[in-house]
Amino acid sequence: MVPIHEKILADPRFTQLVARRNRFAITLSIIVLAVYACFVVVAVFRPELFAMPVFGTSAWCVGLVAGFCIQAFAFAMTGIYTSRANGQFDRLAREAIRGSAA
Repeated sequence: MVPIHEKILADPRFTQLVARRNRFAITLSIIVLAVYACFVVVAVFRPELFAMPVFGTSAWCVGLVAGFCIQAFAFAMTGIYTSRANGQFDRLAREAIRGSAA
């Protein structure tokens, strides 16, 4: 008798799920890293851009607002991944487990 975990690992639906999940996670990771890298590049090579006030004499500078936007962006990307993981990826995992258990 073959253990259930070996059946699940051999199921083509499961291997497809793992490939799709990894591709999605890597894509989101690259996007987030690119945004962070752009922030750092601007901070290093053009710091005067981040030092500019948002409005004429505002105490808020562009760098501070950009930092807040990056944090919000990372939070949103986490939400996107969680939504996909809890919806599509969990459904595919259940299908693979049900198919392997039969």
